[in-house]
Amino acid sequence: MSNEIKESYHRGPWNKGKLTRQKPPLKPKEIWAIRIRLQLDNHTRGLALFNLAIDSKLRGCNLVALRVKDVAHGGQIARRAIILQRKTQRPVQFEITDQTRESLATWIAKADLKPEQYLFPSRLRASPNLSTRQYARIVDRWVSSIGLDPTTYGTLSMRRTKATLYLQAQVN
Repeated sequence: MSNEIKESYHRGPWNKGKLTRQKPPLKPKEIWAIRIRLQLDNHTRGLALFNLAIDSKLRGCNLVALRVKDVAHGGQIARRAIILQRKTQRPVQFEITDQTRESLATWIAKADLKPEQYLFPSRLRASPNLSTRQYARIVDRWVSSIGLDPTTYGTLSMRRTKATLYLQAQVN
């Protein structure tokens, strides 16, 4: 009897069958494929979220916690933004490209967001902003939509992409 109980409570390792290595950054053609897919499908929020994730190089928790006033001043999207990172409590500055500013302006106007509101509000009434878990699911959908394996890429891929592209440009 005791052997049966022990066997029923035994679980395998949490990471069995999962990739535990670093998630790779997206390549330029993959970035454009996702952008085009979001534009063709008229996913205004998704396009703004994707572009800002690439530009800002922020962790998911910091990205979903952004407020409109963090990126927009007086109805105009700023060229640079500074936020305090949740994990390190250090300020980080990032540039917002023209393409991202345009998609953010479209999203803010479409969603009729006020400066004090979250930039990416949750669709659930219980949560004020998009959760990091929901952001991870969205990234999985983006990656799957262009035919890539979602277990290979994740939110960290979004964070590492711009830095990798910048380093590759410097080497070349």
